[in-house]
Amino acid sequence: MDGQHSGKQRSHTAADRTSALSPGPRISSRISESTQDLSHRKAPQTSAHGDRPAHPPTILLRKSNSSQAALGPQTHHMFLEKAYNAAICFKMLRDLNGSDPIRLKYIVKKIKSMAYKAPNLVLETIHDYFADNPEISNRHKFRLFHILETIIGASDALEETWEQAFMKLALENMTKSTELDEAYQDAAGNVLVAICRHSWRAVAQHLEAEVLTGVFPHRSLLYVMGVLTSKQELLNQEEKACWEEWLIKIAFKSTQFLKVDVWSRELLWVLTRPDRTVQEQAPEKAFLFVFYGLVLQAEDDSARVRTHLGTLLGTSHQWPKQREGIALTVGLTAVRHLDHVWAALEQFGRSSPIKCSLHSFSPKAQTSEDLRWKWASSTLLLAYGQMAVKAKAHILPWVDNILSRMIFFFRYSSWDETLKQSFLTAILMLVGAVSRSEAAHSYQFSQIPELSECLMVLMEKEPKDTLCTPTRQQTIHIICSLCKLRPPLNLEKKSRLLTVCLRSVLALPLLDVLEKHTCLFLEPPDVQNLYSQTSEALDQMLQTFITQNPTAEELHFLLSHLYVWLASEKAHERQRAVNSCMSLLKFLSNNLYLDPKEDFKRIGQLMGMLGILCQDPDKATQHSSLEGLGHLYQLLLRQRAEASRVKEPVPKKLVQAGQDGALLWSSGDQKAAPPAPPAPREAAFPKDQIFQLSSHQVTKEVMKHLTLAELTDLIWTAVEGLGSTSPFRVQAAASMLLTAVQEHGAQLETVANLGQAIHLQLCSVRIPQAKDDALQAITLLARNHTPELVAAFLDFSITLDSHAFQLWRALGAEQRGSRLVLATLLAWLQERPLPGGPSHGGLPPADKAHLRLLAATNTLHSLQLAQEFRKTVREAYPQLLLALLTQVHYVLEVRLPWEPPPRPGRAAAVSSPLSMSLEALKSLLFTTGHCQDFARLELQDAWDLFTNLDTYPQGVGLLARAMVQSPCRQIKAVASQLLPSLQSQEERARKVAILILNEFLYSPALLEVLPARDALMVLAQSIRDPSPAVRVLSLQGLGNILFHPEKGSLLRGQLPLFLKGFFRSSEPVVVRVMGTVADALHRLGAHGAGAHSLPLALNARSFFDDERDAVRAAAIALFGDLVAVMAGREPSSLRTQVHQGLVPLLLHLRDRCPAVATRARFAFYRCAALLRWRLPHTLFCALAWERGLSARHFLWSRLMTQSQEELSIHLSQALSYLHSCSHRMRTWAALFLGYTTCYHTRAVSQLVSDAELKLLLCTFENLKKEREPGIRGFATSQCRFLRELAARRQ
Repeated sequence: MDGQHSGKQRSHTAADRTSALSPGPRISSRISESTQDLSHRKAPQTSAHGDRPAHPPTILLRKSNSSQAALGPQTHHMFLEKAYNAAICFKMLRDLNGSDPIRLKYIVKKIKSMAYKAPNLVLETIHDYFADNPEISNRHKFRLFHILETIIGASDALEETWEQAFMKLALENMTKSTELDEAYQDAAGNVLVAICRHSWRAVAQHLEAEVLTGVFPHRSLLYVMGVLTSKQELLNQEEKACWEEWLIKIAFKSTQFLKVDVWSRELLWVLTRPDRTVQEQAPEKAFLFVFYGLVLQAEDDSARVRTHLGTLLGTSHQWPKQREGIALTVGLTAVRHLDHVWAALEQFGRSSPIKCSLHSFSPKAQTSEDLRWKWASSTLLLAYGQMAVKAKAHILPWVDNILSRMIFFFRYSSWDETLKQSFLTAILMLVGAVSRSEAAHSYQFSQIPELSECLMVLMEKEPKDTLCTPTRQQTIHIICSLCKLRPPLNLEKKSRLLTVCLRSVLALPLLDVLEKHTCLFLEPPDVQNLYSQTSEALDQMLQTFITQNPTAEELHFLLSHLYVWLASEKAHERQRAVNSCMSLLKFLSNNLYLDPKEDFKRIGQLMGMLGILCQDPDKATQHSSLEGLGHLYQLLLRQRAEASRVKEPVPKKLVQAGQDGALLWSSGDQKAAPPAPPAPREAAFPKDQIFQLSSHQVTKEVMKHLTLAELTDLIWTAVEGLGSTSPFRVQAAASMLLTAVQEHGAQLETVANLGQAIHLQLCSVRIPQAKDDALQAITLLARNHTPELVAAFLDFSITLDSHAFQLWRALGAEQRGSRLVLATLLAWLQERPLPGGPSHGGLPPADKAHLRLLAATNTLHSLQLAQEFRKTVREAYPQLLLALLTQVHYVLEVRLPWEPPPRPGRAAAVSSPLSMSLEALKSLLFTTGHCQDFARLELQDAWDLFTNLDTYPQGVGLLARAMVQSPCRQIKAVASQLLPSLQSQEERARKVAILILNEFLYSPALLEVLPARDALMVLAQSIRDPSPAVRVLSLQGLGNILFHPEKGSLLRGQLPLFLKGFFRSSEPVVVRVMGTVADALHRLGAHGAGAHSLPLALNARSFFDDERDAVRAAAIALFGDLVAVMAGREPSSLRTQVHQGLVPLLLHLRDRCPAVATRARFAFYRCAALLRWRLPHTLFCALAWERGLSARHFLWSRLMTQSQEELSIHLSQALSYLHSCSHRMRTWAALFLGYTTCYHTRAVSQLVSDAELKLLLCTFENLKKEREPGIRGFATSQCRFLRELAARRQ
């Protein structure tokens, strides 16, 4: 022994020892990485008594020859230090036999520290300790093995002496049975594994000798081989390859043992022995599956191979690692025996246990035998996957068959997490193997559609509110791989896949919610990381789709599936969708995949969606959307530049690309002056500066590079956004719409449809600013597209709702626009088609034009009330007046059946065409300041004349006569429009013009526009008109007093004769005579009745209270006509008659005859006009529409205010009507006297006699019985007052 140590001493110099004592960084790192607390090792803990050492407690140090050599003074100190360290190490090794965990932990730490400085010293001490103390306990050895493993593994090099010694020590203890069971053997085996780091071939020789003995290898040997096979970090790449070759060689030599039943049974027993835990598999067992597969792979006898495979497949499939191991063995066997492996799997797949497991869906408690076969289909799936991986290129002809079997077992096996994960793992292995084969592109895989269906089912079955497994991620990766195979997925299948995947990922709840669902798990998954990986897989899938088919059509296809999620109402779904969209755009911007010859499709829609999302309340969504817009801008510039470069070739040196793939001219990196960019528009911002702009600036900049079709898509996207329920989306869409129209509104084409769409969306806009922006966009569009917008708006203007009215107002918000709108509406108003026959395509063209005509009429009616059109309507009054009059005639003439178009959700009554036209005409007069003209027609009930074609000329004549008598300031303007109307192709237009001209001949204002000679010439020409009605009216006009002044004296001379006819007994004669006098007064025109006015007034007034209704009506009408004719040049005597006629006229407003009441209202209004009363409009409203006490009080107040000097006359007239036979007249007279009594008490008390007072009191007593509460209350108060007045007189 001394001789041995002297030899060892000679092999080590003093310098080596000094180097060993110095610290080494590699040793330190190895120790820190590979060592663990002994207190946490696998060995079971026993009592302290069992750990007592079997040797005396003294320190035994073996003497070395170095201690006997003569040492110089230089090395004496080093020798003493080494001896001291060895003694300390020896003591610590002995102390490892203790039982105090804290003490043991401290000792281990100290030994590691010493090994860090002097590994050889520690190794030598351990070796000596084992040699000098052979009787130490197994637990003590167990701890020493762990220390030894750590030191050897951390050392940079291991001397051959130590290598052989410790290898022998490990081999001796690996097969030893102790109370520590497998833990002791594994600890010894780990020493052998550590030695392999320095010399694996030496270890392999010993292992080979042990394995090839013919006896089944001990488990510890398999353990070492399993660790060496599974741990990648033990060997480098070259050593790893050599190790695998060695394994194959050993497997080839071991094929002979397949014939030995004992060896085979032992092998099968080890493979089927249950593992320590469900989730972990012992290294020896994992290796044995590999080794078994290599042995079967090397076996030449195919029958033996199938027998062994059948036996292996017939074992239990209950545990996951067991299934994986069986599949691995099958896969390794398939490398040389693909046909036989397939046959074995087919035979096993059709066996009775498998058939029973496929149909075993019973929820009852399952037996152990059921559990043994329950997941056999999962083993088959994994086996097919391993076949594909191990067979590599040879698997291509088998892919469809394998896929068909996988799909079969997936569909018909009991669904659970195990089956799902096995299916996904197997498919991933299969598609991975196929993808790695260069010949895969030449194959057509027929099972891809069926596989995609299974993947969709799998994704749809994933829980909607949890994310605990990588199932989604794995499925998406499989889909990515399928896209690269032939045949490519058809569009429908791809669309379904996209829809399912996007819904499965993007619709997941918030990450916080997902984490809450896993809080009760024993080992909760990292949800954040899991979702991040799943999202990346989704992005990769989109990129794979566009890579396989780099066309603009494909890009639009992908984006169209994202649009639904970009418009989601949930913030986190929008955020995820916009991140995916941004990633895809970034990918395309950084990689030149898209063909520059192709135009983008619907890129404007994408830009609109991203632009709207730039205003999202979520900051992350805002940032991603803005970044996406930036990448879209770069992509658009590059695409436009490339397209232009293809069309116009440039020198090659200008087409060079930079390192990042960007064209040099666009990156700004070239030194020479760049040529003009090939894009249609030059980029206003450098490549990266676009990301520093605001969303509004980016949107405007990108718009500059859009084609008209793309710009139209953007605007349509904005219009659709107006209908969103999200306030931010509505506002952002309105802002984008306004910006697009401001910048490019003039070049738009489909403006009509755009206007109709805005109308449909406007009803749902609740944000005032958004609505204002949308209406402002209409105003801007009207600058260049007024006719199109007017035509579009007419389609929904037959019944004009508030939103449509707002659009019309926006259309005319600018003065120029309002004029153009009215001009366009007038043009539509002149399109008056005749009714057509039935049509097969909905409404006939004539009916459609008819509806447009009615809509134009209704719109003109409504726009007269709009502030924006008020000035324009006044300017266009002559044209509007003639057009509407002609329209009324058209409606009467055509008499089309009226059935309004259906409007969903609306039940409001729609006016008929005639009433619609008449209302527009009335509104025109009323809103343009022609209230007197309107009042004269309203008070005569003249509008009824326009409802019949026979009385229509009379209605037009009364309107023109009212304009003359007002007098109207627009007579000259209207007259100037008559001449073009007389030249119209429409008979009705010429008829209207000649009717108005005939009445205008009585106005002096006409002569300023059309002198008498010219008027005569016009009428003379109209005599030759093709229309008989126009010719007759022209002849009537030629007989006007303007052309025959001598008729004035002739007509005035006949008036006294007509007065005699007033007193004829025949009622019709009297009425006819009075009508003739009225007509004569009208024909006299400006000449008037002269001195005959007073007799006419007196005689007419005398018939106001005639018992005959028709006579009263005719007399009152004649009195009104006389007042109108003499207005402005009436003598004072006539004014007196007017004053005296006011009270009778006022009281006759309540006449029993409606015709008398109507004539009284009109005559009273004419008298008020002659007397120039104030508030004529209010007076007209009270006369025309008010019927209550308030109206009567107003009329009384107007009368008493304007003519107080005639109070006595008024009182006497009112008192006389208290004797009237008509109850209405008496009531009205009593109310008149009551008002007078209240406000003029002194005058009444002086002027009313006692008898009249009693009569008045009696009348009010009777009025207390009236039905109207107001009259009863007024009568009661008046009776009280009159009694007091009577009492004071007494």
